Amino acid sequence: MPGRYLGPAVTTSSGEGKVPSTSISTGGMATESVIETDTLTKRYGKQLAVDQLSLTVPAGSVFGFLGPNGSGKTTTIRMLMGLIEPTSGRARVLGRPMPRDTRSVLPHVGALIEGPALYGFLSGRDNLLRYDAADPTADPRTRRARAESALDRVGLTAAAGKKAKAYSLGMKQRLGLAAALLQPRRLLVLDEPTNGLDPQGMREIRALIRELASEGTTVFLSSHLLDEIEQVCTHAAVMAQGRLITQGPVAELAAGARGRLVVTTPDTGDAARVLKELGVTDLVVTEDRVTGEPPGAETGMDLAELNAALVGAGVRVRGFGVERASLEDAFVALTGEGFDVAG
Repeated sequence: MPGRYLGPAVTTSSGEGKVPSTSISTGGMATESVIETDTLTKRYGKQLAVDQLSLTVPAGSVFGFLGPNGSGKTTTIRMLMGLIEPTSGRARVLGRPMPRDTRSVLPHVGALIEGPALYGFLSGRDNLLRYDAADPTADPRTRRARAESALDRVGLTAAAGKKAKAYSLGMKQRLGLAAALLQPRRLLVLDEPTNGLDPQGMREIRALIRELASEGTTVFLSSHLLDEIEQVCTHAAVMAQGRLITQGPVAELAAGARGRLVVTTPDTGDAARVLKELGVTDLVVTEDRVTGEPPGAETGMDLAELNAALVGAGVRVRGFGVERASLEDAFVALTGEGFDVAG
C-alpha cells in the first residue's frame, strides 16, 4: 500500500482558520489534548482491527504509539487522519470530530504514513514545490524559501537536485518528513519516521523531533524501536491485538515494570545456583554477570538477604543491584510477549 502525505492536501472552510483544542482533567488540572478517541473501533468483516480504543494525546507531547505487528497502530492512524471511516466510536483531532471535519483539521497537521509518496521523476526540491503548490493556504511568493528551509531541516540540501527515484530509503523518509514540515504544524503524525535511516540519521531525526516539540508542535509517532521511543518520547501507549493495554508518561510506564537483579562476579555458575535456590527466576548468565527477576515480596526475601546469601556461599560479589526497568521490560510485562520488529 503506498504511503500518504497529508499535510497541505485540504482547504479550510470559511471562518474555520483556527482549530480549537479540547481539554481533559488530570488530577484536578486542565490539560490540553490534541487527539482523543472514545471506544474507537474498526472491523473488517470478522476481523476486529481496532477494538474500543480510548486514547488521549496531550498537547506538546512527543507521543509514542507502540504495538507488535497487527496490533492496530496504522489502522488507528488512518482513522485519525480521515483516510478510513471507523466502524463505531469517535475520534477528535485538534478538538474537531474526524473524519467529518477533515477539511478544517488537516491544514494544521503534517503526516507521514506508511512511507512517503513521491514523484520519482522529480528532484527532491521539485517534489516539495509540488506538495507546497497543492496547499491553497501557502503563499506562492515564499514557496521556494519554504522548500529550501524544509530540506535543510532534514539534511537533504546537498541532494535537493537529485531525482527522488535515486534516493535511498532513508533519504525518501527524510524527504517525506520535509514535506510534512513545509508549514508550521500543530500536530505531526509520523509512522516509523526513522525507517531506513543509519544511526547518524536516526539521531538527527530524534533531535529534530525534540526541537519541533520544544516549539510547541505535538508529535505522534509509531515505531517498532522501543529504545527510540524511550529516548525521544514523553508519553506512550501500548497496543496489542487491537486493544489499548496502557498509556501514560514514558517514565511512569517503565517504572511500573520490575527491574532486573544484576550480580557482577567471576563466580557466575555458583551465583546462578544460589540465586535460583532463593527464588530468582529468568536467570541469564554472561561472562561476568548474572541477571534475573528478583523474588516477589511474598517470599520475604529482600535484596540485602540475597547479597548476604551469595557472600555466605563463597561467591565473590563485585557488584550487586537492580537495573531500572526499561520500556521494553514494561512492554513484555504488559503484553506477555516480545516485540515484533516488523512493527
